Amino acid sequence: MTGKFYGVGVGPGDPELMTLKAKRVLENVDIICTPKSAVGKESIALSIVEKVLEREITIKELIFPMTHDQDKLNAFWNEASVEIRDELEAGKDVAFITIGDPLLYSTYIYVLKRLQGDGIEIETVPGINSYSACAAAMNRPLAEKNETVAIIPAAYDYDDLEETLKKFDNSVLMKVASNFDEVVDKLEEAGVKDYSFYASKCGQEEEVLTTDLDSLVGKDLDYLSMIIAKDAIKEDDE
Repeated sequence: MTGKFYGVGVGPGDPELMTLKAKRVLENVDIICTPKSAVGKESIALSIVEKVLEREITIKELIFPMTHDQDKLNAFWNEASVEIRDELEAGKDVAFITIGDPLLYSTYIYVLKRLQGDGIEIETVPGINSYSACAAAMNRPLAEKNETVAIIPAAYDYDDLEETLKKFDNSVLMKVASNFDEVVDKLEEAGVKDYSFYASKCGQEEEVLTTDLDSLVGKDLDYLSMIIAKDAIKEDDE
């Protein structure tokens, strides 16, 4: 009998923000797969799970390198999917854990696509998104009344950022570390820098929250960084 495959979001970093359903699923599967960018590198998702679960767990580490080379990525995604499929065909229930939500900019998505249509039972367990946790930590609403929100993967493409900032009332700029200085310039040009805040490793011991974006310009920032910007006009109208 083929096992069941789960994609489980474990939240943004604070173990208390992992859902009860995620905990229940992870306490009952045979294997927990954790994505890592390199051998020997700590898995944030696994560190969250280890603080919550009350049993010994069998871990399978899957390597997904930090690269924009699509051919290399496809090779690693294919290999990971084969490894997971082998465990499922052996009758084991397998969970793939990911920080935040598994269906938002997550490696799980690419594994999911490769396993769908193979007759495998799949269940995705949503998790609390990092931007929701960051907004809560700053007591800043993501949107109210008829406001709109844009979620932008700033690490990949920010050429149209100015247009997006003008079109949407609120903007979530995810993974801004590599382009931070340029993003700050665009926020200033759009007139929303003073209504923006930076967050890194929200819910973890190394958490950083600040509205002083200029103090971070030129610094080496953590990969798990974001900026949430709000339209200045909307802010003044409150």
